[in-house]
Amino acid sequence: MDELRDAAQATEAHIAVHWKEEEYYWPPAKFIAQANAGDPGILERFSEKHFPECFKEYADLLTWDTYWHTTLDTSNPPFWKWFVGGTLNASYNCVDRHLARNRNKAAFIWVPEPEDESTAVITYQELFARVNEFAALLRDFCKVKAGDRVTFHLPMVPDLPVAMLACARLGVIHSEVFGGFSGFACGDRIVDSGSHILVTMDAYYRNGDLLDHKVKADQAVEYAREHGVTVDKVLVWRRLPGKYSSPTPMVEGRDFFVDDLLKDYRGARVEPTSMPAEAPLFLMYTSGTTAKPKGCQHSTGGYLAYVAGTSKYYQDIHPEDTYWCFADIGWITGHSYIVYGPLALGATSVIYEGVPTYPDPGRSWRIAERLGVNIFHTAPTTIRMLRKAGPDEPKKYNYHFKHMTTVGEPIEPEVWRWYYDVVGKGEAVIVDTWWQTENGGFLGSSLPALQAMKPGSCGPGVLGVYPVILDEEGNEIPAGSGKAGNICIRNPWPGIFQTIWGRPERFVETYYAKYCTNTESKDWQDWPYFAGDGATHAADGYFRILGRVDDVINVAGHRLGTKELESAALTVDEVAESAAVPVVDELRGRTVEMYVALKPGRDSSAETEAKVSYAIETIIGKIARPKNVWIVPDMPKTRSGKIMRRVIASISNFTDVGDVATLANPEIVESIRRKVQAEKVARGDLPKALSAQELEEIQRFGRVE
Repeated sequence: MDELRDAAQATEAHIAVHWKEEEYYWPPAKFIAQANAGDPGILERFSEKHFPECFKEYADLLTWDTYWHTTLDTSNPPFWKWFVGGTLNASYNCVDRHLARNRNKAAFIWVPEPEDESTAVITYQELFARVNEFAALLRDFCKVKAGDRVTFHLPMVPDLPVAMLACARLGVIHSEVFGGFSGFACGDRIVDSGSHILVTMDAYYRNGDLLDHKVKADQAVEYAREHGVTVDKVLVWRRLPGKYSSPTPMVEGRDFFVDDLLKDYRGARVEPTSMPAEAPLFLMYTSGTTAKPKGCQHSTGGYLAYVAGTSKYYQDIHPEDTYWCFADIGWITGHSYIVYGPLALGATSVIYEGVPTYPDPGRSWRIAERLGVNIFHTAPTTIRMLRKAGPDEPKKYNYHFKHMTTVGEPIEPEVWRWYYDVVGKGEAVIVDTWWQTENGGFLGSSLPALQAMKPGSCGPGVLGVYPVILDEEGNEIPAGSGKAGNICIRNPWPGIFQTIWGRPERFVETYYAKYCTNTESKDWQDWPYFAGDGATHAADGYFRILGRVDDVINVAGHRLGTKELESAALTVDEVAESAAVPVVDELRGRTVEMYVALKPGRDSSAETEAKVSYAIETIIGKIARPKNVWIVPDMPKTRSGKIMRRVIASISNFTDVGDVATLANPEIVESIRRKVQAEKVARGDLPKALSAQELEEIQRFGRVE
């Protein structure tokens, strides 16, 4: 009866929390001495009483053609406008203005996946020439102009930032689609943006194979045509100079090799177009595994100022640093912290084409050692992958990081400690950042020289950002209460996206309607931003992100966050990766099932399964004890390495797993399905018929954003 009463009282915002508060790790004195944000006065300068003028400090990192007259315009909430009246060009700020002092400095160091291929160094002077030539091609051959949209479907090659900066030079809005996505996903984004130009590549390397990429362009163009949008030109870069590496034929009159066209634009120079600060710079689509992708529209001035400021103070990038953001430019992390933020500061950035573990788990650390990387930035997904494949590999290489970032999802404390102790060798400061595609840049993080690190907690709100935890009725959950709720941001910030492309009403409904106190108000304080993540707020002011509110498993009224369950499983020494999924249960509503993959050399056993169950029961409580623990050889993953919890939830519930063809390892799905469902059938553990609502919940669970 108690469980039923709890179930009736549970709300969407209430998530049971059983985490223990972790110990502090303090930044090394050597780091503090050289930090960009070493003056404690910066915390006062960005306090709420100085909002929004505090962000002038970020905007002044840029070169403006016309200085702005209004820092924040709130006249049409929640469509905030930053630095109104100001004009600038993003390409100029990222390239041209660095030439006087640093024309021969490396802007990018590109590492191809095959180790026998030469590393390419692109100086700021070379980047300037390439951006101008491609901008001239887009303007004169493709006839694009400011405000038009151009779609890219490019892998991790230097041609991608060149194309981005060429569009920015013209005031053209670019829309990059992650290279691992299908042609149909690319076509869907072409249709939504109304783009008539597609820039792609014939092939690229992944896991040692030269993959046909051009075939996806044909799929994208055909999909767009069927949905009413005609792609006039497809520009194809060639991965190997002078050689076409795709078996997919070029279409005469539509498809053109970029290197052939560029011969007519050698030495061309294009004057950067001065754009209003609020002019759109790019669209970044959420991946939308269960709903139509959202085209997040990011501004020019506000966005560029925000990524420059956070790159300086939170990434601590100095002119002499070699910085490696091990993400894909097809995601917002790559846009903000490989291209626009570091280049705005005149940094040297590493771009790597391939996967972290090719041809072996030491590859990442060999690259870091050879290039002298001292700032390393990657996602928990990659960290777990490297920990699983080569837990002792970093010790074999003589690199030294001063700073490391984790980004993209919450990181489990056990994984954080491996990152700190083994990858960072106990020498590096870590910033555990929380933010989203929609946000432009970091929202939660410790300021590396001034605030301690705490495993599993992102930290406080970043400079000028004021988060709050709200319950379902909009009441603030006080810090230190031990209760979880919905994390929201009380104020606008320059990096916030402007709208959902073509769907302003969806923008308001998704992110602001839930907690808006007065729809007629033009006061920003009445319009908190709803992030869609659950979180707790510790007494010390640090936030701990519990994952998407959709990724919560309601067991007899106890709303358990998947991240907490997975973190508990990872305390078992044998376990490298874990995933928690809900299973429909007639008595409790839902129960938990755990999927775990083991470290190399560890054998599957009933003992390990029992250890996982015991760890969860001990750390969280008996209510969270999993119904089953499944040891699997690998997890089904996206091409970016994220575990597809929706797929394994469907397996556990005997429902359709959906289309898995675009996964990085689709073959693993059938292997897991046979193992899990055969054992369940043998035990007589068959689910009841699911209702439409239960079926929808399983299909929505664990969606990838």
